[in-house]
Amino acid sequence: MSRSETIRARVDPAVKAEAEAVFADLGLSASQAITLFYRQVSLNRGLPFPVRLPNAETREALAQARARQDLSAFDSVADLMAADTPESGSPSDSRT
Repeated sequence: MSRSETIRARVDPAVKAEAEAVFADLGLSASQAITLFYRQVSLNRGLPFPVRLPNAETREALAQARARQDLSAFDSVADLMAADTPESGSPSDSRT
């Protein structure tokens, strides 16, 4: 008979729901997913993914995105891809 411990954690309800939907798609219960995470932490002797602070350029881009500054909008993926090609120069300003 295996022993088990109970873990209690406070988690944002939206994050919990999103994560549990992913677990369901993977055929895992929340308990199984948490056990997997703990096993990976033990095996890796740390978090099983990189945890880094964003650099200055990324922080600035995040701040601009949150403030909705310098955003471009496109009517289609084709327009976006055309604006991102080297021969077209910088992305066109087709903001809506």
